[in-house]
Amino acid sequence: MGSTCRSAAKEWGQVSNSVESDAAAMKAVVQSMPGGPETLTWGTAERPQIADGEVLVRVAATAFNRADSSQREGRYPPPAGASEILGLECSGVIEAVGSSVGGWAVGDRVCALLSGGGYAEFVAVPHEQLLPIPDGVGLLEAATLPEVACTVWSNLGMPTRPQEGAVVLLHGGAGGIGTFAIQLMTALGCRVVTTVGSTLGAALCRELGAAVVVDYRSEDFVEVVRDESLRGDRSDVGADLILDVVGADYLQRNVDALSTAGRLTIIGSQSGVAAEVNLGSLMRKRGTVTATTLRARPLHGAGSKSEIVASVLEHVWPLVAGGAIRTQIGDRLHIREVAEAHRLQLSREAAPGKTLLIVDESLADHG
Repeated sequence: MGSTCRSAAKEWGQVSNSVESDAAAMKAVVQSMPGGPETLTWGTAERPQIADGEVLVRVAATAFNRADSSQREGRYPPPAGASEILGLECSGVIEAVGSSVGGWAVGDRVCALLSGGGYAEFVAVPHEQLLPIPDGVGLLEAATLPEVACTVWSNLGMPTRPQEGAVVLLHGGAGGIGTFAIQLMTALGCRVVTTVGSTLGAALCRELGAAVVVDYRSEDFVEVVRDESLRGDRSDVGADLILDVVGADYLQRNVDALSTAGRLTIIGSQSGVAAEVNLGSLMRKRGTVTATTLRARPLHGAGSKSEIVASVLEHVWPLVAGGAIRTQIGDRLHIREVAEAHRLQLSREAAPGKTLLIVDESLADHG
């Protein structure tokens, strides 16, 4: 099976689908107007020019993220100054290095957190958003790591990591975020409860270390979390941490599932953005509700992308290199199949895990 993915043009209608030999051009996923998967094609775009503090990466692979679908539909524009081409992460080889860049050189194999531009042959990246390829991970597979690692760690591990034995509820356990978060929280000694919608996804979540897997179609995750939290030496009932990608429909139920002083972090709105919550129940629990995005964060400062990437390198990369966290790739497609990748995601036919989109497989054979 394949998975969904998407990408957009420099400006709607300003990028040609024709193939050119101009040295200033490159191949990229382009889009003439917002719409469905069929609007995405492998065409031609302008090759990015690097600025001070940036490097140019020749892309080996990129990966699908749900934000790609929102941008494809015209509902999630990139931050000011970011590439209009889709793709929030990539792996590849450094092609050129700008001024004021230290620690990186032409030919280095890297993966990168992006604000856009990953669905192309080349992408310009601030050097602070680069990460080395972890030991034991292939160059292509590394493309699936930066976005999930930075998202999960910034929301569950920063500024303070959960205590050993904490009960953590993760929604969407079989997706890219979920499969990474299950492994990370398990490695930190937490008890993970996760929700899934398929038997295949449930089996994968158990294999990755989830203590309890809840079928959201037939089970009440609030009751399951309460039961799980009563195991062991605990004085409170509920989840200490909840990471939610669903949004509006789950808001009150997530609050109901929280323990006293528990924390709910919302990072997605698949079911909508407007919901009501019983403030009394939240206040009685002294609960905290936060909502975050990664893409719009600044490059520098408190809570910035550079701070998150540096923390991921210090705390998460050793777990990946040591095998406690493994890349979970459901589907592998060539970037030319981007429309099919998006269609599969839209139809929920994509395999559990991340969807890898290969741009230049030959790069994996060198270095």
